[in-house]
Amino acid sequence: MTSAQSRPPTASYRLQLQPAFTLHDARRAVPYLAALGVSHLHLSPLLEAAPGSTHGYDTVDHTRISEQLGGEAALRALAAEAHRHDLRLIADVVPNHMALPVPEQLNQPLWQVLRDGPDSPYAAWFDIDWSAQDGPADAPERGRVLLPLLGGRLGEVLDQLTVDGEVLRYHEHALPIRPGTGHLPLAELVRHQWYRPAWWRVADSELNYRRFFTVNQLIAVRVEVPEVFEATHRTLLRLHADGVLDGFRIDHPDGLADPRGYLRRLAAATGGAYTVVEKILTGEERLPADWPCAGTTGYDALRRIDGVLTDHLGAERLATAYRADCAVAEPAPPSHDPAHFEPTRPSAGSWHDAPARSAPTDPGGPGAGAAPGPDGARPPGAGTGEPAAGPPAGAAGAAGTAGMLAEIRHGRAELLTPDGELSAELGRLVRLVGRICAADTGLADHPAWAVREVLAELLTAYPVYRPYVVPGEPAPPEAVEGVSAALAGVPARLSGAAGLVRALALGEHGRGPAKDEFCARLGQTAAAVAAKGVEDTAFYRFNALIGLNEVGGSPARPGLSPAEFHAWYGYLDAHRPHSMTALSTHDTKRSADARARLAVLAELPGRWAAECAAWTTAAGPCPDRPTAWLLWQTLVAAWPITPERLGSTLLKSVREAKLATSWTDPDERYERAVLDHARGALANASLRPRIEGFVDSIAPYARSNSLAAALLHLTGPGVPDLYQGSEEPLHTLVDPDNRAPVDLDALAVRLTDSAAPRHGDPAREKLHLTTTALHLRRAGEPGPYRPLAAVGPAAGHLLAFARGGRTVTAVTRLPYGLERSGGWRTTTLELPPGTWHEELTQRRFGGGQVPVAELFATLPVALLVQT
Repeated sequence: MTSAQSRPPTASYRLQLQPAFTLHDARRAVPYLAALGVSHLHLSPLLEAAPGSTHGYDTVDHTRISEQLGGEAALRALAAEAHRHDLRLIADVVPNHMALPVPEQLNQPLWQVLRDGPDSPYAAWFDIDWSAQDGPADAPERGRVLLPLLGGRLGEVLDQLTVDGEVLRYHEHALPIRPGTGHLPLAELVRHQWYRPAWWRVADSELNYRRFFTVNQLIAVRVEVPEVFEATHRTLLRLHADGVLDGFRIDHPDGLADPRGYLRRLAAATGGAYTVVEKILTGEERLPADWPCAGTTGYDALRRIDGVLTDHLGAERLATAYRADCAVAEPAPPSHDPAHFEPTRPSAGSWHDAPARSAPTDPGGPGAGAAPGPDGARPPGAGTGEPAAGPPAGAAGAAGTAGMLAEIRHGRAELLTPDGELSAELGRLVRLVGRICAADTGLADHPAWAVREVLAELLTAYPVYRPYVVPGEPAPPEAVEGVSAALAGVPARLSGAAGLVRALALGEHGRGPAKDEFCARLGQTAAAVAAKGVEDTAFYRFNALIGLNEVGGSPARPGLSPAEFHAWYGYLDAHRPHSMTALSTHDTKRSADARARLAVLAELPGRWAAECAAWTTAAGPCPDRPTAWLLWQTLVAAWPITPERLGSTLLKSVREAKLATSWTDPDERYERAVLDHARGALANASLRPRIEGFVDSIAPYARSNSLAAALLHLTGPGVPDLYQGSEEPLHTLVDPDNRAPVDLDALAVRLTDSAAPRHGDPAREKLHLTTTALHLRRAGEPGPYRPLAAVGPAAGHLLAFARGGRTVTAVTRLPYGLERSGGWRTTTLELPPGTWHEELTQRRFGGGQVPVAELFATLPVALLVQT
């Protein structure tokens, strides 16, 4: 490994490669990105993906760099150009899954499994439970793969299947015919294949391959098998050995059977290349210390930076008002006991811009929605001015927290009902427990229904994404605590099954293939339940302050004190100093600048309530109150916005919420009403100026939040990862809105004119701040993290820290409240001894007590360097 390859990044820049922005385009952007000040280019997945893929996570061929992106020659040319500018490349790796594409022969390993069944040399590649489906008519005991791709029941669409040589066709689908069966009549031919073409709706209850969350079109790969790891990573490892790639971002490690083992194998193969993992940490959860990687991809940083810039009390008041306005009662989670099961409507989420699972004719789409509704009812303190009228902080907090926690529990539990989206995954765990008990007399006689109910409770209540239990090792204390806490609510009548499941989950019943598999599969399923139940369901239902509903977010506990922020940044500096940090990604539901606007709403809940009431009066009835809250906040976050962007975001959001409509059961009348209401609001000649006026009125505070978040991100511990285009104000929404190509040529032109900020030009201000901070990072290691405290009446509105004795970062927090309380007045910040140069405004300060009003005379942030 060269010294350049072993050097950790100072900052990275994420480029979202796609047919509209290829490796050739990335190469042309290198001079600009070098001038901007990053050290590494962070590339989205590079291997061949399904045709037209705009994200690259649907790999079809691990042996080659995507020809759609330019191929390996273009990647090598990009690397060469990057090296000429002293930049290096980080590649996004997708170890968990491959595409189940259309036509299916694009994925040749899977094609061979479908043709040859469990005897295929590629059968070990894919996570298939061959015992869950009866096999072909002449080998029923061997199993087959369920393929949920038919638009109706097999008998209804059989005449739409045709035989074309050695291929069975169904519309665009092309499936291999098992050798020796091509002469059979169509119905018999279908019965003799190693796969079962099935109605797409049976997937949730009968699917027998592991998938990415609930996306039928992404089939899981068993990368824990050494030969599968070698085959699926050979190309990327060769490019690393050649010096083309320097580091790796690992997608969704929680989908892997053994994340730590995978990272150890990768580290051994690369000599310890810079590696970060897309691990979502919940609450105060820490990345396992024995994972050999630099850290996470940065959602933990996003939550802390957003949190310290959000008013806790105002956010809680909005949550209380939301529950009252929307009449949100705590939902009772669906029961998993067949004796008192009440069916709920099946639903589907989405992955990137595609429906998670859908009939062949189902359209995909995106969406969001927001505030008070047709009766003019108002959120907190409407029309009363500030502070908002409402319950005391404690009551508000209890109400807000209870509302979101209830939605989270309900969202998780819905997935595991008999017709829930992850019912098949739960069923596979139940069958596995059954096999374990059948092989061990001491574990016999635990009925499947009891095991299913206990497992459903464990998966519903598990406090973080998943436990990390490695067979043969003592269970980590966090796993013991998490499993015990999750099973605490199991009724006494299920105590026997609960004891069994607990012991199996923690590896306390010894080793064996089935027992080892249970530990791994439980973790994989828990991660899917957490992701789909929380971020892809609950976060689309509880719309009190939608900027909190981010990947890895904690909207049930909004806001973060400066002391908590400093403690976390200190931990990061001490334990994971090269962990990636992020504010916007291809997976964020709203970009950092959109969330910066929304954070202002928490500071003025009464005024926001009055605006919502006025907008509601002007726009007329909205189909439902939660969508009204979502609509108004989306308009604020992304203003100005086209009807197309707004409509697609709203549609995706209401389908993800799965209340009035969903991906699999779209209610066209409801969806049309939502879209008509949104378009009507945008077209309303009296309402548009009011919305624009409100957005303009909060612009100074949103500007302060945006610049503060950016400076905290760029100068704090960790490796800041910039999302494409975010060096200027970026107000994008959930994918695919946030993945549109960025005009980097235009940014390059503007960079040449950003040597100094121009007051009143937000784009120039943010670009100047970004490139200044990035070049400062490239100049050398910033030094240990040390909090700095202000003194005076507005001290709580200042957040500051030093990095060694070299730099000081200072930002404004809660700017609206600061202004209402009289500004900085006599507040001071004590700078360490010496002479300090403020890099953003080219002013000098001496050490000692500096008036904050003077420090922030031009900008609401400051970056000081000791001279």
